[in-house]
Amino acid sequence: MPHRIIIINGPNINLLGERDKSKYGTISFNELNKKSLEASKKLKMDLEFYQSNIEGEIVTKIQDCRNIFDGIIINAAGFTHSSVSIRDALEIVKKPIIELHISNIYNREEFRQKSLISDVVTGIICGLGAYGYILAINAMHELLKNGNR
Repeated sequence: MPHRIIIINGPNINLLGERDKSKYGTISFNELNKKSLEASKKLKMDLEFYQSNIEGEIVTKIQDCRNIFDGIIINAAGFTHSSVSIRDALEIVKKPIIELHISNIYNREEFRQKSLISDVVTGIICGLGAYGYILAINAMHELLKNGNR
């Protein structure tokens, strides 16, 4: 049976391609979704791609994921720096979780340099643009293949 993973995207990720291209690149949200699905298929993994601008919806999705998916990749976007609720929901998940950011949050404004979720995830990928999504999918594949939960 193939591993099931989900990529959860937070606020404004749906506007990729329209946002500051110097930080987020030119890829659109739909293109990113398509490339991520292609990458997961090559690895024979089932991928769901999810996005919400609403904190509570993300918390509910994370709670629902714990019994459905084998791993979570999360780009919490602006909620990375402010949401204790998303952090608490992730802490409950006892499966691999990869924190993902398109830009390098440690090379940004001071308030963006603190992640509230880093201490409850398995690993972090940041600053590699949209390619970070492909790296996160590959990393999740290795974590699940090797039983690193």
